[in-house]
Amino acid sequence: MLNQIVFEYPLAFLIIIPFVICQIYCKAKTDALFFPTIKFLKRATKKSMLLENILKVLIVLLLVTSLASPIIKDEVSIKNDKGYEISLIVDASGSMAQNNKFGIVKEIVSDFLDKRVHDKIGLSIFADFAYVAVPLTYDKKSIKRLLNRLQVGVAGSRRTALYEALFLSSNLFKNSHAKKKIAILLTDGMNNVDNIPLDVAIKTIKKYGIKVYTVGIGGVGDFDPNVLKKIAQESGGEFFQANSKQRLKEIYDTIDKLEKSKIKANKYVKKRYLFAYPLGLALFFTIILLFRRNKELA
Repeated sequence: MLNQIVFEYPLAFLIIIPFVICQIYCKAKTDALFFPTIKFLKRATKKSMLLENILKVLIVLLLVTSLASPIIKDEVSIKNDKGYEISLIVDASGSMAQNNKFGIVKEIVSDFLDKRVHDKIGLSIFADFAYVAVPLTYDKKSIKRLLNRLQVGVAGSRRTALYEALFLSSNLFKNSHAKKKIAILLTDGMNNVDNIPLDVAIKTIKKYGIKVYTVGIGGVGDFDPNVLKKIAQESGGEFFQANSKQRLKEIYDTIDKLEKSKIKANKYVKKRYLFAYPLGLALFFTIILLFRRNKELA
């Protein structure tokens, strides 16, 4: 927990017990025994004695608190580079505007991003052409901000450059040293752009050792299941079909579980010591107590 105040030596508070016992049972002898001729000390009022007692208690409590060493602990998690690297490839063609499919996909992908704490994520968009919207990064917030702003038509609206998107996204892993490289390709259409042949795209994903999960959304005839199955099988991934928001969410949840990052982030605890504050207050109240006593003796 961030900004949590704890004590390094909490047993120091046990000192309060003998202090309380002494206050009750170790009463000082009457002033007359030690100072039989100084009668003006008796002028102190009950109110003044009460204030002095309060000051003494505060001083002791503050000194004990300082001795217990209060600190603020900040637990810092530092991610390393052994997590998964995941490329999200999303269809943004005109057909994705039907029934708010693109809006639903953005919502589910955003939820998926929240679950991948220790992974580097990249985002590619395709329609008439494909482009990398966000390279592989740990900065999920930036991806989510951009994802929220993306709309159907941002890469054209009449065509589906599926193979080009797969090929382009695969090159994100060109210099990757990650042990697990994943791509999730989502589309509701069929490739109708001839820039990159399917075999070239598959050869590239196999070259970089990328496992591709393909997701076809919509009904029969909207996408080519044979192509999506081939991409998944050739790369060691899996093909899914979704015809509802709930099914699509289940698919992303399944992929999340299948490729769950088992990496443990390195954790460091940063301590900020606060003992100077109660110690300073104790010194301040001690000065006030001494000043009052000297004033009464004057």
